[in-house]
Amino acid sequence: MPEVEGLAAAAAGAATASGARLVVLVDGRSGTGKTTLGDSLADRLGAQIVHLDDVYPGWDGLQAAAQAVVTDVLGEPSGYRRWDWAASRPAEWVAVDPAGPIVIEGCGALSRASAPLASLRVWLEADDDTRWARAIGRDGESFAREWDRWAAQEAAFIATEQPAALADVVLRT
Repeated sequence: MPEVEGLAAAAAGAATASGARLVVLVDGRSGTGKTTLGDSLADRLGAQIVHLDDVYPGWDGLQAAAQAVVTDVLGEPSGYRRWDWAASRPAEWVAVDPAGPIVIEGCGALSRASAPLASLRVWLEADDDTRWARAIGRDGESFAREWDRWAAQEAAFIATEQPAALADVVLRT
């Protein structure tokens, strides 16, 4: 992604100017490319990466993960309770370095509560057919069965939190 260099420079510059920890939030609906961009930014910045897919406590957990970004991942102690999707239950605590640079990606990463904690806020958009093809191509039938359930949570989160309006950058993928 050609945007990675520019976004990484913007995030590093904002963190340096503020003297705060480098925190990048990458949000968008399923299939917009959050994981790809988040991984690329983390690699470029030498940052830890937190995928909210590891944090959501099941198929109804978008709001809980959004809260965990603020209270757990960026809170004290810094980390999150990993969700074991195969067993459908909480798993181990995963610690993150509370001072190290971090990229958090997933729907729910960018909320009114998390936005002030970030050096850079990114919202990704894509048309519905593209999102479906990417998401189902990646996750298969297990996600296809849950698509509508998950999409309803995304829509509710977007209506309440307005993450695109909180973003420093909105990218169409």
